[in-house]
Amino acid sequence: MIVIDHQPSRVGVSVFGEFTLADYKEFEEVVNFKVKFEGPVDLYFDLSQMADLTIDVAWEEIKFSRAHANDFKRVAVVTDSQWVTWSAWLSQTFVNADVEVFDNAEEAKSWLDAAP
Repeated sequence: MIVIDHQPSRVGVSVFGEFTLADYKEFEEVVNFKVKFEGPVDLYFDLSQMADLTIDVAWEEIKFSRAHANDFKRVAVVTDSQWVTWSAWLSQTFVNADVEVFDNAEEAKSWLDAAP
C-alpha cells in the first residue's frame, strides 16, 4: 500500500507492506500530471516500512526512470535496507537528478527543503 502526498514541485510517497505494480502505476500517474503542469519535481520516497516489492515493480521503476531522465530535480529515499539503497544508486544512472539515501524521514525532508 502507498500513500501519496503532492505539494508544489514535490511528490512524496510512503510505502507500507508490499509495493505492488498497481501502487507504482498510481505513483506514475501523479508524477506524470505534476511534471506536465509544473516541470521537474522533487521526489520523496519513504520506504522504511516497505516489506517487499514485486519484480514487476523493479522493472517498471527502471523503465519509468529512463523515460523521465530529466523530470526530477532531487530524489530523497528513506530506508535502512542495503538492497533499496543499492537500487536507489543504480537508478541515479538513469536520471539527471541528485539522489540521496537517508536513515530517517526528517533528514530527507530537511535536505529537500534546504536545496534551492
